[in-house]
Amino acid sequence: MTRKKEAFKPMREKKVKMFVCGPTVYDQSHIGHAKTYVQFDVIARYLRHVGFDVFYLQNITDLDDKIIQSAKEVRVSPKELAAKFEKEYYEDMESLEITGVSKYARATDFIKTILAQVETLMKKGFAYKIDDGIYFDLSKFKEYGKLSGRTTLEAEDSVTRIDESVQKKNKGDFALWKKSKSDEPKWDSPFGFSGRPGWHIEDTAITESHFGPQYDMHGGARDLIFPHHEAEIAQMEAASGKKPFVRYWLHTGFLTVNGQKMAKSLGNFVTIKDALKSWTLQELRFFYISAHYRSPIDYSEKSLDKARKGLEKLNEFMQKVKNGKDSFDAELIEKTRKEFTEAMDDDFDTPRAVAVIFDFVRKVNKAGGGKKAYAFMKEIDEIFSIITEAEEERIPKEIAELVKSREKARQDDDFKKADELREKIKQAGYAVEDTKKGPRVKKFKK
Repeated sequence: MTRKKEAFKPMREKKVKMFVCGPTVYDQSHIGHAKTYVQFDVIARYLRHVGFDVFYLQNITDLDDKIIQSAKEVRVSPKELAAKFEKEYYEDMESLEITGVSKYARATDFIKTILAQVETLMKKGFAYKIDDGIYFDLSKFKEYGKLSGRTTLEAEDSVTRIDESVQKKNKGDFALWKKSKSDEPKWDSPFGFSGRPGWHIEDTAITESHFGPQYDMHGGARDLIFPHHEAEIAQMEAASGKKPFVRYWLHTGFLTVNGQKMAKSLGNFVTIKDALKSWTLQELRFFYISAHYRSPIDYSEKSLDKARKGLEKLNEFMQKVKNGKDSFDAELIEKTRKEFTEAMDDDFDTPRAVAVIFDFVRKVNKAGGGKKAYAFMKEIDEIFSIITEAEEERIPKEIAELVKSREKARQDDDFKKADELREKIKQAGYAVEDTKKGPRVKKFKK
């Protein structure tokens, strides 16, 4: 709210209540979404790493205008469509090793709480009824806009509901409860008509149910600041009379393509599933954490290839030091841990933290390192989950034969055949790396 870094002090010592806006499940998730979810996964993991007890809650918007429209287009019910893409979303999160979330909460499971919040707002004079639903009266909440510094929509803002009605008192008033059309999902209400919840109130109902009227951290992509997060503040502070609704706001920068936000509406998106056909989950995670969570990143083959090469250095290092003897200064690990912690404590500065790790690798490579260096890197990877070096795996006979044939083709300078065999090995789920000691094979981590 102050637009500057603040010392982090949870409401209850060492206990952190954290909510991040989840997906609207009407289509597959893309790698722009993945940026937000990977970066908040790292944030949750780090907070736990330094001793906080974190309850990380994320919503699933399983009913809204986009879901209803998409369901009509493919001739299934909104509930069926949402269930399909909710399942795919969980699969995507698992495929990216996103483990930090404590609980996913489906919006339609909180209808009673939503209705209770709407009733409270009406009783307190913050809401009014018109022909197509119940709306929040912005003229009654004088602090609307205090998070974003504005009260009107701009091009980058994310709007998932169309809250337009000629009967509205104020242009920016938003729906709390919408009257359902005959072919739309509906629930009984005390307002004289059956309907469905507005977008913004789904999240405040979920967080009030789990955290009460106030909590520590709220995150999401920056296009949700206005109007979504402004509306959440208005609803909850008006209903409860308590301020602040949230103590710390964190917003991720966009993933861009040629400088333009990646979005389904623009048709310039790559799904998580498609991205994982070309890149490993570790390469994608490393790509995201190489930028600060608040900064935008431009997606390109070149930038992902850079991430791949960076990880190759880390994985080669892990193989080298795994069973070696440590010859470096005993204080190096503690010095590196201190610098890493300072970077992460400074608003989760992952690019600086990554630079600290590579500096450590350079120094250990120069001095010689072994098991202590290996153990320290594994400790860091509990936060980042980027290292593919794993336990020695038995390579299937057919893969070993392909690797052998490829090595022969390389020795015969038949690089076309060698590339074809590398691709065949990759399609089977394995990567082959050429080292001075010969080819090294590993299974892609899923």
